[in-house]
Amino acid sequence: MLGGVLRLVAGIEGNCYSEGYPRRLTGVFMKPAHLEIEKEPNSSSELAINRLEGKLELETVHDFIANMRAESANHLVLDMSGVSFLDSAGVGALVSLFVSRRNAGKKLALASLTQQGKAVIQVCGLQKLLPLYSTVEQAIAAKA
Repeated sequence: MLGGVLRLVAGIEGNCYSEGYPRRLTGVFMKPAHLEIEKEPNSSSELAINRLEGKLELETVHDFIANMRAESANHLVLDMSGVSFLDSAGVGALVSLFVSRRNAGKKLALASLTQQGKAVIQVCGLQKLLPLYSTVEQAIAAKA
């Protein structure tokens, strides 16, 4: 059985060649990562609130960064309550976004992180770098 698992994981570009025929890793074993970004309707040029839903990980960071760097509001609050998984690539994307916004004279705040998200931020030692708030309302009140 272990040999079958190793053969299944050894595929290239998501394809697996087990038992002589190709299989996709995204079927039974792995679900594709998904991240939705929803901008709150009451956002303005001064303050934008975006709710994230899904996984902020290696598969989703490219689109996340592209979408968030295009945000022109002076203060950006990310509602992280819907982020079910955050990995080191996701943390790297958050730091990159924070630095690029700071260099442009803009602000970023993270609100409502899940327990897993808080743990990853803490393990990385970034709780003092990134502005973290328990709720979106607190982040808005502090204006990052």
